[in-house]
Parts: sequence; structure tokens; C-alpha cells
Amino acid sequence: DSKVAKAHERNFYEIPFERKVSLINRCVEATLPFSAIAQRFKLGGECMKQAYLFVHFREKGTPDGEQVHFGISRDGFHWESVNGGRPVLWCYYGDKGARDFTITWCRETGKYIILGTDLSLSYGMRNQYHNSWAEIARKGSKSFSMWESEDLIHWSEQRLVQIGDERFGCLWAPDVIYDKEEGEYMLHWSSSHAVNGYGNKAIYCCRTRDFRNFTKPELLYRHPDKGVIDSAVYEEDGSYYMFVKREGDGCRNILLHSRKPAGPYRQMGAFDESMAGLQEGVYEAPTAVRLEDGRWCLFLDYYGVPGEGQGYVPFVADSLAEGRFTRADECFTFPYGYKHGTILTITPQQYERIAAWGSC
Repeated sequence: DSKVAKAHERNFYEIPFERKVSLINRCVEATLPFSAIAQRFKLGGECMKQAYLFVHFREKGTPDGEQVHFGISRDGFHWESVNGGRPVLWCYYGDKGARDFTITWCRETGKYIILGTDLSLSYGMRNQYHNSWAEIARKGSKSFSMWESEDLIHWSEQRLVQIGDERFGCLWAPDVIYDKEEGEYMLHWSSSHAVNGYGNKAIYCCRTRDFRNFTKPELLYRHPDKGVIDSAVYEEDGSYYMFVKREGDGCRNILLHSRKPAGPYRQMGAFDESMAGLQEGVYEAPTAVRLEDGRWCLFLDYYGVPGEGQGYVPFVADSLAEGRFTRADECFTFPYGYKHGTILTITPQQYERIAAWGSC
């Protein structure tokens, strides 16, 4: 309503604590207990201890859209543009554009890492790919684009990282999960492969400690009769949960569960039930983040309209183990359509530094 809209227009932290409680309760349809709200905001309206960085691209149809863009949020609900919505990092090698970003922090090197799909539709779709997604899946995206930083502000130049071999048709949508037991990062992505004649795509993975040296790729998950892409893996209470987009007829995002990051993974029916009313064939690129109050925000990338009308749609759940997500559009605001990316939790101090990007 109008009161909620007005709250969106000013800094959320300037709203009195009691008003925050009222707004959040109304947005989440009173599913969040008062104790959780109090824990989240602290009595007196004290600021939260974490903020959020959303690394993404924009579906603009021009080369500047397929570059690295940042969005930031103090609470995970209300998002702001960085650098005036312009790219913060550019691609100069490979396809000279990138999509499907992930970001993580490397314990071994102390550096932040951004990885993305080396693919520009703005340059390539009408050129070397001849307007064919099948050709892209077979001949495009042979490397990942990568950037490194010690402070999230000063970044290295783009470099191309080749993980697969000539049998891989493409390498799409990299994402990273830390394996606590092994002390390694599991890098996973979707690929077509010669093993099945470049048919249904599957999820592959490799291991690294420093994002310089990578193990040989292995199969992580293959659906029994559909292609799968856009994997995103998260840990909750010692268990691992993988979101993927299932391709083909009945195209939907599904949620899988495993006791270990390397699987085996099994599909969760509760998530399917919670998403049953969602239109098929127009959502992809699942990405999630855990809020300070313990809830999870899941974002699905809507591509059911052309161009800049596309972007992430939010859902909220109490836990991944429960797997029941509720759509929550009215609780979230975006300055424009964020496309396929990943969220990193950051400190309020990092938030302020990133917010000042381009001001100097």
C-alpha cells in the first residue's frame, strides 16, 4: 500500500523500530515472529551487522549490459545501484562480455574472486553464433572470466580461466561452495559434453584451494531425462542444497539435497509443491542468500519478456531443509532488473565503500 511504498523511498534505517516491525510483519504476512525481528534489528533500531553485494549483469541488448555490475543492500530487501548502474568491471578478452556471475572469498589467498561465463550475445549472437543457442552450447564459452580483489574496490584485469577440455561444448554459470571437510572450494557449472553427443546438459565440478590450480572436471549431477543448468549450492546445518534449472518440457527450477557437497543429490518434493503455481519456462538462474534472522531469500531470474523487463523475482523461506518458499515481490525493491548473479554478505563498512564507487 501507499505507506509501504513511502517506506521504500527513504532509508530503511531511519524508520522507527516499531514501524519496522509493522512493515516487515505485513510484508511477510506475519510469518516472522516478533523475537526474530527484535534479534534482527536490535532494540532502538540499531543497524544490522551485515550488508549484501549482488554481482550481476543487465539484459540491455548492448555490450555494456554484459559486463560486471554491482548492486548493494543494507537488509537484503531494498537494493541500490552502484556506479550509477554502469559497469564496475569490463571484459577485454574472449567474447568481450560476460554473464552469470558468482563471487566468493578465498581463504588461501585472502582475495575476493568473481567468475562469470565468457559470453557476449550483444557481440556474438548475430556474428559468430548465427542467432543459434545450439551453436553457443556447442562452440561458445570455453573459458570462465575471472577477476580478483583484496578489498572489493580495486580489481585485477579480466583473465580467462580454462577448466574443461575439447570434449566440453560450453562452460556456463560458474558457482562456488566451500567444502569444510576437505578445506577446498568446489567450483561447479553446467556444460554440454561429448559423452552424450552434446545433448542434455549436466552439472560438472572441480576443486581448488587458490583459484589458480584446479583439479580435473568431474560429473556432479545429471538429471535422469532432462538437461540441467544454473546450479547454486548452499550449506545449512551440515547439509547441502542445490538449486538447478531443469530444461525441456516442464521447464522449472528444482531443489536437491545431499549430505556432502559432491553428492549424491536427491530432489525435494516440498520445493516443487511451493513452486507449483509458478509459470513454467520463464524462470532460471536461482541464487540465494541467508539473512541475519536465519531466513533464506531465493531469487529467480524472470526472462518471460524481452530486454530490460527481465530480472530477479524474490521468494522467502524459513529454511532450506523445509524447502517451502513464498513469493514476496511487495517486500523487495530493485533499481532495475538484476540478471543472473550471486550475493555476497559484506560488512556495513564495505557497503559504504562500495556505495561511494565512482564518486572520487
